[in-house]
Amino acid sequence: MTTAPHPLVARARQLAADVLAPEAERVDREGLPVSHIEAVKRSGLLGVSAPEQYGGSAAPAAVAREIAEILAGACCSTWFVQTQHYTPVKLLADSRLPVRERLLSPLATGELLAGIAYAHVRAFPRIPVRATAERGGWRFDGTVPWYTGWGLNDVMLLAGVTETGEVVFAFTEAREQPGLRPSDPMRLAALTAARTVSLRLAGLWLPEETVVLRTPHEKFAQIDLPRATNTNPAVFGIAYAALALLDADTETASALRARLDDVRAEAYALADHPVPHEHIEERLTLKTRAYDLMRAATTAAIVAGGGRAMDLRSPAQRLAREGMFLLVQGQTAGVRRAHLDRLSG
Repeated sequence: MTTAPHPLVARARQLAADVLAPEAERVDREGLPVSHIEAVKRSGLLGVSAPEQYGGSAAPAAVAREIAEILAGACCSTWFVQTQHYTPVKLLADSRLPVRERLLSPLATGELLAGIAYAHVRAFPRIPVRATAERGGWRFDGTVPWYTGWGLNDVMLLAGVTETGEVVFAFTEAREQPGLRPSDPMRLAALTAARTVSLRLAGLWLPEETVVLRTPHEKFAQIDLPRATNTNPAVFGIAYAALALLDADTETASALRARLDDVRAEAYALADHPVPHEHIEERLTLKTRAYDLMRAATTAAIVAGGGRAMDLRSPAQRLAREGMFLLVQGQTAGVRRAHLDRLSG
């Protein structure tokens, strides 16, 4: 999709062609193997946006977006597990707290894979996870409704909210431990392979040196706004992968691809806008248009495939279910309202 591919883009394409796409239907049915995660770790992709001095590539945002498209289109389960990694890396890169020196390099080089347990913070003023200062550290109590990559991630970024509305982000090992117990793996309509669980926290204590950020919830919400309103590159990855199944119907594929290219260009131009909190309505409009086109592309792949598309070995049905998942992944109340308004109008 770029005229001169970045080396990491070329590496992502090779990983997708050699490892991810050939196994995508089997992974969807049987679960994501550790070998896929090890291949991602070895690829260097986990450090795409990390500082060079810590072993990363410090690549432009456009490169990270293209890699996301490639991986999501090849195997959305693999993409979803590894995409959790980038927020912890960014927080560490922006932090000046001691945990940066301990974790940023192993995360940037792919030695370790990080997961995230903070989406529940968006439920504020409801507080699913409470953080309380205790004994020179922080105690976490409550329930993390969704945690992806259990048994695959090495560390997790956990967030809780204090009684004064401050959000505390801290790292811990991604394993069962005193005060942290996972549920059984969830059975989902799509991406069951990504090993999603809920986490029960009952007095999980983490020392102060594990904290990467403390910030008022109002500031977190402002930082989180563009992340929630910009179009997810995985949406384009799924849509383009579905269109690739329409080779026999080039007219339909060409028409949808042209519309998708236009929305993609507009959405990414806004994502690169120097003021991330401007043009929120335009961002939401493009996000919902991208959803519409993804749904059209995956529907076209099923229609073109006929009865064969219902076979669990068919990529068409898998892409359609993965697209359904992306409709709700990372969704906020504002995004949901904008999408419902578009569907009703």
